[in-house]
Amino acid sequence: MVKRRWPLRAADLRGAARLATTATAGMTDVVEAMHAGISPLPPHPSTPGRTQGLTGLVYRSVRSVTRWVGGGVDALLHLLPEGDAAAPDSPARDALVAALNGVLGDHLLATHNPLATPMQWRMNGQTLPSDPALLQQTLRERTTTPKVLVLVHGLCMNDGQWLRQGHDHGAALAQALGFTPVYLRYNTGLPIAHNGAELARQLEALQAAWPEPLQRLVLLGHSMGGLVLRSALQAGQQAQHAWLQPCSDLLCLGSPHHGAPLEKAGHGLDVLLAQTPYTAPLATLGKLRSAGIMDLRHGTVLRPPAHLPLPSTPRCFAVAAGLCAEPPAGKPARLTDRLLGDGLVPLDSALGRHRRAAQRLAFEPERCLTVWKTGHLDLLSSAAVSQQMIQWLG
Repeated sequence: MVKRRWPLRAADLRGAARLATTATAGMTDVVEAMHAGISPLPPHPSTPGRTQGLTGLVYRSVRSVTRWVGGGVDALLHLLPEGDAAAPDSPARDALVAALNGVLGDHLLATHNPLATPMQWRMNGQTLPSDPALLQQTLRERTTTPKVLVLVHGLCMNDGQWLRQGHDHGAALAQALGFTPVYLRYNTGLPIAHNGAELARQLEALQAAWPEPLQRLVLLGHSMGGLVLRSALQAGQQAQHAWLQPCSDLLCLGSPHHGAPLEKAGHGLDVLLAQTPYTAPLATLGKLRSAGIMDLRHGTVLRPPAHLPLPSTPRCFAVAAGLCAEPPAGKPARLTDRLLGDGLVPLDSALGRHRRAAQRLAFEPERCLTVWKTGHLDLLSSAAVSQQMIQWLG
């Protein structure tokens, strides 16, 4: 009889238990606030959104029991040996943790939840050490080239998802042009500017640890990854980092440079729910979206928010996708098709176009590509995109 391995790590269980406790307490707050809004009794002046008397006692008791049970479960899980509950990385676990970080990543970090993903470099499916000396030693033991390709994934995703339908742009560019692909894994729920600044620092450390001087550094970002890379370029310029010198190209695949409609719709729902005292408590549920998701509303890459033009160097390329068929030669895509884009990002947003000239990103026409009958995630497996990137970089 084959003994099955424990599917989760002890840290995963502790993180999940903390989330469950927080969720229960949060739902109690929402229900009590709705109860207070419907009740004919006037709210207490010092505790708006709270009920009074026996009803208030019941809600306070629910919160107390929730915290007590949650604390007890957390203490018991700390007794569980990490070795007995350790599990290797698996695509299913990585995808689940990445999705949680995308939706609640800032909350996970603020509450020191073990499910929060630290920023880390990955090669061949393995995490590289963060210590500079160990990083340099590990890189010397691997086969590397002086041409590095850094790949940054999008919201709610992880580095393993660059492999889609048997295709990985990193592997394709390595085979065609001799690049060494290095993948980033990071908490996509954090503000884009925060991740950009941290990525700039990690790029500086990666260049310093590389076994030989870098001849060329290419940055490739999918979706939110392109925005994080733009933010990192700005942070690196401000800090006068050395990695900018060999950095030759930035490629953005389906990046919402001017925002994504789904986040804008979520924000609009929050505004509508907050209009009446009866539905206002439900608006708090919508606000659970992470800072990273909210940054996608307008493609915010800086804090405080400000327009960031494309840098003069490196060369900047943009790839957009459309779910519709390619329009006839000489005719522009219909407005509805442009707005739909790849299903998540409109064509104009991915190509940096904006109705206001001051907000436009100056991608040169020959450095833009639109692929048709292609969805947002299908950009990761598109042969046309891969071939075009090889031509651009070759």
